[in-house]
Amino acid sequence: MNVPMGSAGPDSGRRLRWLAVGLAAMVLLAGAGRLLRGGRGRAARGTRPAVRASEPARAELTATASSPATDEPSAAGDPRFEPVTCWRDLDRFNEEVTIETFRSWAAALLAAPDDHVLGYLKERLGELIGADPGRATAVLGWVRDATPKEAGVFLSALRGSEAVHLPQVAARLRALSLDASIPLERRAGLLSALDTQRRFEPAALGQLADLARDAGSGEAGWAATRTIGRVMETDFKRTGSFAPYLDKLLAIGSESRDDDTRYLAVSLPMHTDPILDAQAIERYARILGTEGSANGRDAAAHMLSLSQDKAKVLQIFAAAFKADADVCARWALFRFAARAAGQDALPVMADMAAADPRFQPDYQIFEQIYASGVVDFERVWLALPSQDPHDCLHRPD
Repeated sequence: MNVPMGSAGPDSGRRLRWLAVGLAAMVLLAGAGRLLRGGRGRAARGTRPAVRASEPARAELTATASSPATDEPSAAGDPRFEPVTCWRDLDRFNEEVTIETFRSWAAALLAAPDDHVLGYLKERLGELIGADPGRATAVLGWVRDATPKEAGVFLSALRGSEAVHLPQVAARLRALSLDASIPLERRAGLLSALDTQRRFEPAALGQLADLARDAGSGEAGWAATRTIGRVMETDFKRTGSFAPYLDKLLAIGSESRDDDTRYLAVSLPMHTDPILDAQAIERYARILGTEGSANGRDAAAHMLSLSQDKAKVLQIFAAAFKADADVCARWALFRFAARAAGQDALPVMADMAAADPRFQPDYQIFEQIYASGVVDFERVWLALPSQDPHDCLHRPD
């Protein structure tokens, strides 16, 4: 259960800019291409999709079918079930476009303000790339001078292809993402196209971490951090190992000059719920004591609550509570003490409430819940009358 850490987090407008520029197509409906190409399956069975004869030919899709996509035969005479293709060149695009002609064929479609169109282009280009390193490299060559919308389609298609996992393609993608001559927002898109990698070799991991720690990395540094976290999650599921990734994320969380990047680096490991060793506990404890952002301190407390050394964590939390005057950071320490040690945390929580009377009602509620026999933290959390008693979830940092 992902317990709220006390704030809305760092997803600010500037973080959305590169997402819109570099990876707009990634959030499109996964089935959009299938919807637009629904006529291909019907055609294979001898039912060609109809084209509205009364509408002029156009170079872009401007409407969708008048009924949900279906492979069932249309009801005779019932216009509600008439399959409609609204772009007369759709079949030609499906059958005749090649990797060499895709960009010119797609130019008119890219002008359409329709997410379904972009989703179709992404899917079709991904099919053309397949597992071919030459085609993937060709698409990467388009990215440097592409418009933001084009780049989003190209990188999204590449990200979902099998070719992106080939060593030579991944290396070329990484090299472009580190190229200082490319604008940071475009580099952020390139970095995010790497996040489906199954693992990072030490050299690649080090390059991305160095970029994230670079004071001038901006959007690209944030994207590099997120990519490290996502590949860590994938590799952990496959091998059960997260150590090299956690080491780099903690370095970024300690050394980056960007608040959002540090927060991201500190919080990303919670997606794998790692069991922290003594060294990781010490590093998170230092972040808890030195991080200037209250959001970052919340994230550090969350991560420390995952440790098996409950006594050590309670000791760290007790000291941090005394030293931190921010009520929301204190709320994080208070509730994550319960997550770390359950009912055994009550004495430390009582001391916290004695030091800060604002937490007396919270302590009484936790004490009553534990006294009722509920010990699982998720159930304890859900039993609270309010999970945001100090108005921390949407505070500005």
